[in-house]
Amino acid sequence: MTLEEIHGQQPAPVGHDWMQGAGTALHELLVSAQRRGCLTAGVYESAKLMNVDPDNVAFCVLAADQEDEGDIALQIHFTLIQAFCCENDIDIVRVNDVSKLAAIVGPSEESGEPRDLHCILITNPNEEGWKDPALEKLNLFCEESRNVNDWVPTITLPE
Repeated sequence: MTLEEIHGQQPAPVGHDWMQGAGTALHELLVSAQRRGCLTAGVYESAKLMNVDPDNVAFCVLAADQEDEGDIALQIHFTLIQAFCCENDIDIVRVNDVSKLAAIVGPSEESGEPRDLHCILITNPNEEGWKDPALEKLNLFCEESRNVNDWVPTITLPE
């Protein structure tokens, strides 16, 4: 008997399909959150929001390209954001392709300038009954990842 059978749960899906499903769900969530005005982009903007209203943050995405891996300041920010998210029960994932995020999220609506997409927060909208199925899928994905000790899973966004 497996642990999943004892607790009445299905075993976590593994492999490429499960990862691809998480990438598609993240894409859907980003589009939906931006449309609803529930998306905060930027390391500093995200840190300010988490400091002021952590209970309103529903999900966190950290993104870095290969050239960002050597940026010590960015890695320190990531470590602090990850710690904050874990302490406040905020699900968090990593994405290794900032350009795909930029294609989904686009430039800043105010200035039209490219924005810092190294950290993106999804906040709870003012609408009480809003339940995003993509957010629920990602929450399940993060929970299953934690069950195998992957506390900040990496998601690949679809093409």
